[in-house]
Amino acid sequence: MADIAGRGDDAGTELVLPDRVAEHPGRGASAILDDMDSRPGSTTSLLRTVVGLYLRRVGCWMSIADIIQLMEQLGVPAPRTRTAVVRLKKKELLLAKTVGKTIGYELNPDATIMLAKGDRRIFSARNMRSDDAWCLISFSLPEEQRHLRHQLRRRLYWIGGGMVSPALWICPDFLALEVEDILDDLDIRQYTTLFRTERPRVAGELREAIGEWWDLGALETLHREFISELTGFVNSDEVTPAEAFARYIRGVDTWRMIPYLDPGLPYDLLPADWPGAESTRLFEDLSARYSELSWQFVTSLGETSAPRGENRHA
Repeated sequence: MADIAGRGDDAGTELVLPDRVAEHPGRGASAILDDMDSRPGSTTSLLRTVVGLYLRRVGCWMSIADIIQLMEQLGVPAPRTRTAVVRLKKKELLLAKTVGKTIGYELNPDATIMLAKGDRRIFSARNMRSDDAWCLISFSLPEEQRHLRHQLRRRLYWIGGGMVSPALWICPDFLALEVEDILDDLDIRQYTTLFRTERPRVAGELREAIGEWWDLGALETLHREFISELTGFVNSDEVTPAEAFARYIRGVDTWRMIPYLDPGLPYDLLPADWPGAESTRLFEDLSARYSELSWQFVTSLGETSAPRGENRHA
């Protein structure tokens, strides 16, 4: 995780999944709907955060000039922004669209559901209570669909699932609908069974089993690095809308993968000094302090949306 100030280019920014999950996961046409591939702070990730936060609010279209201006406020020069735009076009998150004589980009309509889910994850973090139900995911895919096993494991990992064994995963039951969406998207529902269960019973301590099913050390590191980077960064100093925009975007960009990978496990099953509550409060402070000022900066640009009479999805 890089620092909040300046970031380098996108070289070497691919996130690495744990060895037991990665296994050549592949990317299908649905990858734009769960895209978490760019490391926070990279140009592509920052642009992805800007798009996710604001493109819908300005009418799902923005001129390339305004995109460049927003990214320049984050310290990203125009050539790198254009390269990142091309990457998001290839992922089919953005579609080129000229309005009048103005070159710009619109949001792929197929991505709106993904972004709405992202909003709920990022801004409405949930935590299990000790007596909440769990969801078990058992699957057995034919050998000719082996590539889908890798995609399924990858996507279960990215919504915060824990791996009990390669073909048995576990997550809070409030994530069951997201699991169903993944199964439907991969068209493998017929090979999978979901169980709603009470607190799992294991041979030893459940806390120890949790530590085997999830990489708690990696999750704790994400939380503590976020706390380290944002502490002192969110303060009561007077800032301009442009400065608030830069702080808010970088903060959200650093945070946004955490509520995906961390499923919000019961605190009695986590280490005593678990930093999840502290990092969540810090993110809430960031949003309260800078979100509205950041929006003011976005709306202050000269060409932030297409003319209202345009059909933006033509």
